[in-house]
Amino acid sequence: MRRWLATGGVVAAALASTVAMASPASASPSNQGASCTQAGLDTLKSLGLLQAAAQRKIDYSTLADPTSGPIFADLPSGSYLSLGEVVKLHHTNPELFAWCR
Repeated sequence: MRRWLATGGVVAAALASTVAMASPASASPSNQGASCTQAGLDTLKSLGLLQAAAQRKIDYSTLADPTSGPIFADLPSGSYLSLGEVVKLHHTNPELFAWCR
């Protein structure tokens, strides 16, 4: 039992560390996240992709490039994210998106 608790503590600490790196203490205020999200929605609208995004039909890896963007990430092929997940990323990691920089 102690061994399991110790292992669980290590895993929890590792997850907390990962979350802390993904969401720095200097994370954007809520209103900046909202404006970033709105810019993302406007981008999807201008590309005619809003409905596809809402239906989880966009492979975001096709829009991702870690150096030139417009999504600054290395995503594997088949990265179909829900619109909710993408909105959350606009709040937690706005630096990933060209329209939020």
